[in-house]
Amino acid sequence: MHDKTMTGGQALVRLLAHYAVDTVFGIPGVHTLELYRGLPGSGIRHVLARHEQGAGFMADGYARVSGKPGVCFVITGPGVTNAATAIGQAYADSIPMLVISSVNHTASLGKGWGSLHETQDQRAITAPITAFSAVALNAEDLPELIARAYAVFDSERPRPVHISVPLDVLAAPIQRDWSHEVVRRPGRGLPAAHCLDQAAAKLSAARRPMIIAGGGALAAGAVLRRLSTVLAAPFFTSVAGKGLLPIDDPLNAGATLCVAPGWQLISEADVVLAVGTEMADTDYWCERLPLKGELLRVDIDPRKFNDVYPCAVALNGDAEQTLRALLERLPSAPRDADAAASHVATLQQAIARGHGPLQSIHQAIFERIHAELPVNAFISSDMTQLAYTGNYAFQSRAPRSWLHPTGYGTLGYGLPAGIGAKFAAPQRPGLVLVGDGGFLYTAQELATAVEELDSPLVVLLWNNDALGQIRDDMLSLEIEPIGVLPRNPNFALLGQAFGCTVNQPQNLDELQTDLRNGFKRNGVTLIELKHACAC
Repeated sequence: MHDKTMTGGQALVRLLAHYAVDTVFGIPGVHTLELYRGLPGSGIRHVLARHEQGAGFMADGYARVSGKPGVCFVITGPGVTNAATAIGQAYADSIPMLVISSVNHTASLGKGWGSLHETQDQRAITAPITAFSAVALNAEDLPELIARAYAVFDSERPRPVHISVPLDVLAAPIQRDWSHEVVRRPGRGLPAAHCLDQAAAKLSAARRPMIIAGGGALAAGAVLRRLSTVLAAPFFTSVAGKGLLPIDDPLNAGATLCVAPGWQLISEADVVLAVGTEMADTDYWCERLPLKGELLRVDIDPRKFNDVYPCAVALNGDAEQTLRALLERLPSAPRDADAAASHVATLQQAIARGHGPLQSIHQAIFERIHAELPVNAFISSDMTQLAYTGNYAFQSRAPRSWLHPTGYGTLGYGLPAGIGAKFAAPQRPGLVLVGDGGFLYTAQELATAVEELDSPLVVLLWNNDALGQIRDDMLSLEIEPIGVLPRNPNFALLGQAFGCTVNQPQNLDELQTDLRNGFKRNGVTLIELKHACAC
């Protein structure tokens, strides 16, 4: 029976619950009170972030690990601008995120009356960094806009959606109960048959085929492995695609297209099949990959077919369905993979030999991490030199296990994204890799972690007392280093103030022990590793 007293905000929360939303991240404010009125009894858990940017990154991490949209509630004006960086990161990395914000009363929009939190055009702030940004001018708009958001998440390239709801729409009683009107039309479909035939013919004729898979292929791991085996094709991933093949698969070349041995190997391919990857320079660390063979692309976004890497065959459709259709058109007997496996082994050896002094230190740290990391753990990493090495040198055991802010490249991502990931998969131990510079962007989210988490989250703080990458870049360009040697706080005392268990290992053996203990501890462990202690 329709509750005549249900407001637009309450009905919206009930609608989200019917869309299987179980967690929202946010900070309540005077403008979002009607949303919070709807949370009790909804079945949706609210997680209090300490900054709206942190709430957005938490929603991002939740989405990367769960595969479901991350949801956050933010207030009008500063809440939206604070969250914009996290929205931009999700947009760049094709992460599904639903941002619900308030906005000023309908009658005041665009008037410049000086209302609290007023922005001249709030929608315009997020329009460039979302699949769409819209204002619900009446309550009846809300079920339509939520359905449109889920159409993006289910059927298009997943990206953030921002819906602004005016204060009067949030507070007014709804005229009819639309809180149960769920519209899900998932499906990305198959490319045209003639495109599949053409692609299969090129793959069949290829002498040295290779595969690149990205974040759009995370659901297609099994079929990708079969395809790699049938074709005897070395298998690369983007950073977002790490873990798609087992570590011990002899054709697994990993996320190594950002270093010279990877560039060399991919240049030898006569046909490259790229699946669910933007093929962006943020993954490759070079302006353009040296592709000499024909490029076949599988993507849900048709705009990718003729951008930096125009393709010989465009396969517009769902990754898993498309790859299965390709397999049906290929010979079922696997090719001899000895030569391809040898090329991959040579690649891995060249990478190990090619580490510079800093990367060798990082590799030693990752060896200790690998020894102690639980099988089902995930790693959330910030923009820090340790993670840059890990992007290509550390192999993930499974998809959705390495979270990194690749495209937008924002500092401060690692900790809140790791917290969000814990809410998506509480049973999975988490490891956060963060540098001292990026840590101070969102260190306040330790308060959320300590308050909310009762399973292992280990924060490994790589402290070189510098903005190390920028310092090194300045020196390489013969620029006098400025602003890259900050005075850091006492991180141990900071962690203790938040309620973390704190360790400061003095060598790599102690680091390994601290990691082992941290993964056994239900709660948050902060491990500060000084650069000098890792040498």
